[in-house]
Amino acid sequence: QVQLVESGGGLVQPGGSLRLSCLASRIIFSIDVMGWYRQAPGKERELVAEITTRGVTNYADSAKGRFTISTDNAKKTVYLQMNSLKPEDTAVYYCKVRDLYDAYWGQGTQVTVSS
Repeated sequence: QVQLVESGGGLVQPGGSLRLSCLASRIIFSIDVMGWYRQAPGKERELVAEITTRGVTNYADSAKGRFTISTDNAKKTVYLQMNSLKPEDTAVYYCKVRDLYDAYWGQGTQVTVSS
């Protein structure tokens, strides 16, 4: 079992920035994808950004150009740098890690963009 712990969420004004971090409890040797999802109240959980073990990234159209996903060299931590935040970005953000056998989810961290 792998535990994922997110941090970095909070309240920010429109146009502001946040960096989310997700720390895995251990190195996942068979990892293939790490990503960030978000879910707003009353809406389905959606992919925000993901990165493969080769470093190939994929972003939701709403995040492209504003958000950047990255990992450390050991693939133990995944980050989401969020710039130019909008009220529409308000949601609970979840870290997800997938290896050859399982998918693991963090508990979520709240991001609120409001004046």
